[in-house]
Amino acid sequence: MVVVLMGVSGSGKSTIGMLLAERTDAVFADADDYHPLANKQKMAAGHPLTDEDRQPWLETLNHVLEGWYAVGKSGVMACSALKASYRTTLQAGMPKGTVSFVVLEASKEMLAVRLAERKHEFMTGKLLESQLATLEIPTDAVRIRNDRPPEQIVSEILVQLPAMKV
Repeated sequence: MVVVLMGVSGSGKSTIGMLLAERTDAVFADADDYHPLANKQKMAAGHPLTDEDRQPWLETLNHVLEGWYAVGKSGVMACSALKASYRTTLQAGMPKGTVSFVVLEASKEMLAVRLAERKHEFMTGKLLESQLATLEIPTDAVRIRNDRPPEQIVSEILVQLPAMKV
């Protein structure tokens, strides 16, 4: 099982991802940890990343996912994966259906509150609008409204993931 929890900043990817990995005995990775310094500085200054900024980062994340798959390890990655082209890069080189995407969704108001309440190294609330504008919801992903306790969200994901077989 390789799962990418995706969505805009504040949607709960890291919180839900860590819990999902724990419940399924999988490894967890937060895509934010793999951003190069230049990307972090750009976002910290309130500037959205371009596709060109993201491409090397996405390729690095692909290598992480490929590594899990190659050794038969289950993994959960928290990654915005906002565009279809990003998701294509993330799953490149792996058999179709190997990577399952789960979109975590919340209202714009809830996202803004979450972002205002947290301290993040580089992701600021200023970037929420650009992320919402960039987000392309996949048609082949599990969509989860993240407006309940994390344990309930993880249980819902686990119920829906078997339906992800392509």
